Amino acid sequence: MDSNIKKERPPLDKNLDSKTFRDYYWLKEELAAFCRANGLPASGSKAGLTERIAVFLDNGEIIKTGRPHRAGALVGELSPDSVIEQDIVCSEKHRAFFRQHIGKSFTFNVAFQKWLKANAGKTYAEAITAYRTIAAAKKKTVIDSQFEYNTYIRDFFADNKDKTLKDAIKCWKYKKSIKGHNRYERADLSALNDKA
Repeated sequence: MDSNIKKERPPLDKNLDSKTFRDYYWLKEELAAFCRANGLPASGSKAGLTERIAVFLDNGEIIKTGRPHRAGALVGELSPDSVIEQDIVCSEKHRAFFRQHIGKSFTFNVAFQKWLKANAGKTYAEAITAYRTIAAAKKKTVIDSQFEYNTYIRDFFADNKDKTLKDAIKCWKYKKSIKGHNRYERADLSALNDKA
């Protein structure tokens, strides 16, 4: 079996792990429906819903919204001088700490989680600095996910001036159904060979 073959998008359910979940594109409506079906708050931004579901898939924890007083209580023993623990698990306590020191926009992005796991023994003050560095670099290179469709269609036509919008949309639907990024690649044209 060729390991390079991209797999179909799995169903969004409680059996999914957070890494696989983050590897695929989901509509906000799909995320909200999952939250409602599993007792999670279903309001908020797409990024917020994604983060809420990822935490739930990791450890079954339900993040409530609109309770800022809880965050201060959760921080508890963590301070900027605390040492990052070995095999850190990014829990609600950690999220509350980072939101208190970085702001409400904080999320456990993949790059920062990797940094935390690779830097056990460093302080949380160093983690805050690392997060800001990672976030600044990401702002320069990442297009907001709400623009993924427009960017894909633009890039599709830049490479395929002879194709139609229907062709572009068919390739986009194929792309978002498979694992990996959602940027246009010439290989996506294989979707046009499928007569279905």
